[in-house]
Amino acid sequence: MAVTTRMLGRSGIEVSALGMGCWAISGPWAEGGQPLGWGAVDDDESVRAVRRALDLGITLFDTADTYGAGHGERVLGRALAGRRDHAVIATKWGYTFDEASRQATGEDASPGYLRRAVTASLRRLGTDRIDLYQLHLADLPVPRAQALIGTCEDLVAEGLIRGYGWSTDRPDRAAAFGHATNATAVQHTLSVLRDAPDLLAICDKYDLASVNREPLAMGLLTGKYSAGSTLPRDDVRGSTPGWLEWFRGGRPAPEWLRRVGAVRAALTADGRTLAQGALGWIWARSGRTVPIPGCRTVAQVEENAGALRRGPLPADQFVEVERQLAALRTAALRDADRPHWPRPTTPTVHP
Repeated sequence: MAVTTRMLGRSGIEVSALGMGCWAISGPWAEGGQPLGWGAVDDDESVRAVRRALDLGITLFDTADTYGAGHGERVLGRALAGRRDHAVIATKWGYTFDEASRQATGEDASPGYLRRAVTASLRRLGTDRIDLYQLHLADLPVPRAQALIGTCEDLVAEGLIRGYGWSTDRPDRAAAFGHATNATAVQHTLSVLRDAPDLLAICDKYDLASVNREPLAMGLLTGKYSAGSTLPRDDVRGSTPGWLEWFRGGRPAPEWLRRVGAVRAALTADGRTLAQGALGWIWARSGRTVPIPGCRTVAQVEENAGALRRGPLPADQFVEVERQLAALRTAALRDADRPHWPRPTTPTVHP
């Protein structure tokens, strides 16, 4: 059964069931010598990709002020010019950056910076409101985050934002915004390779949308990469900072490639591509999920949008995927092929 729209939590905002992540189209930026972008991009192709997504029924576009040190918001604003009312814009704040040097410079969790950040994002996006405004500091202590709720509510009352949320993989952080009047979403990692039952339970408890980053495991679930693939150093996946688990040493991590291989047949059994099957798994997992795979080209947008016509995985396919993964999760792993548990310490900037 096709799935085309879902509600963005309790906000009353209807969005396409599939969004577009805009990190990859934001161009180069860095923290010191550590690249944080996906390498050089063609802004004209990025604009075409966003507009093609709109043509194919994708309405949710997720970016952040720090992506490309502001450039990502500018590109998205250019792409949506004249079509703003057909799109739902989600962006984030919390990290500081220098636009001229394209450098990440730190973070600021103060209410004053929140106000300055939303004003700057509105200007770069060329819009008068942001539909979903998300705290980007995933590990910010709960009391400091809750101190921002009052300002967020004021921004809603002023019409500058329509709703807000937190981009975090920490269940205690996600729950901290749950009771807030206009909180509407949690953005977190979710894919067939990385389930998030605790975060989905919080979304159910507080009637929040589950906006899913890395739904294709940063490209591993497209089938494009093999054990011999090497990514360039100007791509964040090629330089592989400690928090990035899907790649290691600029190559796909072997333990994750094994899991992709284990579920490929079940995900594609009804004629879907691997990426479409992975997106279908997310929709079958929960009625609150809105995956936001990153895209850099029109072709990538078109393939992902094809998943909308297919809809959630049928129950039998979903069960088979879970069976394959259960067997893999219980199998002993060689020391050299073991995932990094727990995940490494988060550096200053984690897109």
